[in-house]
Amino acid sequence: MRCLITGGAGFIGSHLAEALLARGDTVTALDNLSTGTRENVRHLEGNPRFRFVVGDVLDPETVAALMSRCDVVFHLAAAVGVKRIIDHPLASIQNNLRGTEVVLEQADRFGKKVLLASTSEVYGKNGHGPLHEDSDRVIGSTTITRWLYATTKACDEFMALAYHRERKLPVVIVRFFNTVGPRQTGQYGMVVPRFVQQALLGEPITIYGDGKQTRCFTDVADTVRCVVALADNPRAEGRVFNIGNGREISIEELARQVIAITRSSSPIVYIPYEEAYEAGFEDMRRRVPNTDRLRETIGFAPGIPFEQTLRRIISHFELTLPAPVAPAVGEDVLPPRLHPEAALAAVG
Repeated sequence: MRCLITGGAGFIGSHLAEALLARGDTVTALDNLSTGTRENVRHLEGNPRFRFVVGDVLDPETVAALMSRCDVVFHLAAAVGVKRIIDHPLASIQNNLRGTEVVLEQADRFGKKVLLASTSEVYGKNGHGPLHEDSDRVIGSTTITRWLYATTKACDEFMALAYHRERKLPVVIVRFFNTVGPRQTGQYGMVVPRFVQQALLGEPITIYGDGKQTRCFTDVADTVRCVVALADNPRAEGRVFNIGNGREISIEELARQVIAITRSSSPIVYIPYEEAYEAGFEDMRRRVPNTDRLRETIGFAPGIPFEQTLRRIISHFELTLPAPVAPAVGEDVLPPRLHPEAALAAVG
């Protein structure tokens, strides 16, 4: 199968490219490198079935040229991270809305299947759970920038479903619940890589809010497996699917686990939302997926234990981050961090 991945140099996109290539598909990755990085796909560039294109989904000509030569498009390109969205609201709206419009227009023009990546953010402040695909969306005021991401991704879903209903375009929509794994960066506010980096560098671990809010973190390997299976399954067309691991963990407990596994001396510091983001920032207290529809359609759902995923992430950063600065004379010194393999053995 000939696959086009928009946002193909991003965190999830690069892992998806690996999985598709591993099963024998041909992959073209399109990315403007605004948040993705060439290093994420550097190891794939020697594969004759892989092609990397620096370009933008906002450019209809580029998208048309690539769309004409693929069988299916995985549309992952979007503004990512709460911090980036708050800092760049206009660009985020344009990327999410116009980018998806271009992809759907060209997919319809050439009759190509589309898998659209959406987000659990579309549920907004609905803290009831587990959330199923038809659960109500509870969105805050338009004066709170935080909600523009949820709103634009919901509009993306509406567009995709409209193309399916009116034009019979084969589309599948997936809502990711906090996908994590190696190569994810904490640069745009993603909590797991941010905590891990802070712990390994001996910096304070900064929790936004009171830390009692809970999330369900999904291993990127599970996410990619579900995405590929849904793209292959005709029964998924015209439908929306949650992709997430059902195990909840509080952000406070996440910080403690990171400190324990890394043997870090980092203190935990609590920062009010308005200092971390913007005045009036709102967050959801709980976000848990119902994955019954996913299981009924493809026969499985994410299940990799979070502790296993966290250890892989820590091991990845252990090999890439610089060592923390040595303490000054007279300061308390904790035992040194173990080598990644030794650290995993110590806790496992």
